[in-house]
Amino acid sequence: MPARVVAVVQARMSSTRLPGKVLRPLDGLPVLDWVIRAARAATEIDDVVVATSENLDDDAIAEWGAASGVGVVRGELDDVLARFLRAADATGADAVVRLTADCPLLDPALIDEVVRTWRADPSADYVATTLRRTLPRGLDVELIRADVLRELGRTAEGFHRVHVTSAAYAEGGPYRTVGVSVDGDYSGYRVTLDEPQDAAALDALVPLLPRRPPSWQDVVAALAAHPEVAVLNAEVRQKELREA
Repeated sequence: MPARVVAVVQARMSSTRLPGKVLRPLDGLPVLDWVIRAARAATEIDDVVVATSENLDDDAIAEWGAASGVGVVRGELDDVLARFLRAADATGADAVVRLTADCPLLDPALIDEVVRTWRADPSADYVATTLRRTLPRGLDVELIRADVLRELGRTAEGFHRVHVTSAAYAEGGPYRTVGVSVDGDYSGYRVTLDEPQDAAALDALVPLLPRRPPSWQDVVAALAAHPEVAVLNAEVRQKELREA
């Protein structure tokens, strides 16, 4: 029986830098809709669920899920890893693809490539586009085996419980990782949603893209052709893992 791969989208309303960002409208749709649309367009994904917190302000995400027909799993706000474990158990996942709800331009083909890479070598513990970053920030796709996720649930501490998979790729760790990258280096571009400058950049970029979930090539080509858009959030600093 083929391994069951589930995309788990982590989402919360209480972002300190841009509160409510995951339900912020982007070209007429909440940002979270964009993420779910991309995940569902990936042919290697068997199910898609959202992992949010039990805090009252995340009731809005649960209500969105009920209205949109998207499964929502809830748990502790600051223990995102525990939420992912709950989602993996609820869906019977053999492997989990971690996606974040502030990345509306995810490429279904990249999701599929990561999953196929793992299916070709299921002994790999962790497969990701982020081990050697060549893609714009905001197109990140990570896959972790469910048994490894459960092991991390027993052993991970501190910021590793916020970032879910970070203990799996920590230097000197016991896990076998596989990177997926593209030709060229486009890592200087930024299409994630953390700051008001990111919102301005995405608002300007989306009208330049196809109506379907865009490919990473679509995103890179639009940014290269419109440097006035790319510069809108070029100065935003990405938080370090330990700043969680």
